[in-house]
Amino acid sequence: MTQRTVEINVLDRKLKVACPIGQESALLSAAAELSDRLTNLRNSKSIATPEQTLLMTALNLSNELLLTKQKLKTEKEENKQKIALLQSTIEQALAPAKKHA
Repeated sequence: MTQRTVEINVLDRKLKVACPIGQESALLSAAAELSDRLTNLRNSKSIATPEQTLLMTALNLSNELLLTKQKLKTEKEENKQKIALLQSTIEQALAPAKKHA
């Protein structure tokens, strides 16, 4: 896949990052989200060092990712059950009526 260099800005630091063509907007959005989270945590005054700010932001993002994966897994299982029920209902509706002798 062809890549290009995109300049992102995180906490007023400009970084050049390789990015697949067509994904530039997603990368810029991700960088803006990261920068916002770091800024908010840094401004909260509850974190003493830049390293702690980075660590807490990474932990928060990881936690959100894990929660989202679990939610997706649950929704996927629920959808499988709904599809099975719909399929069963359709099969019953299409089945010829049994004749009583």
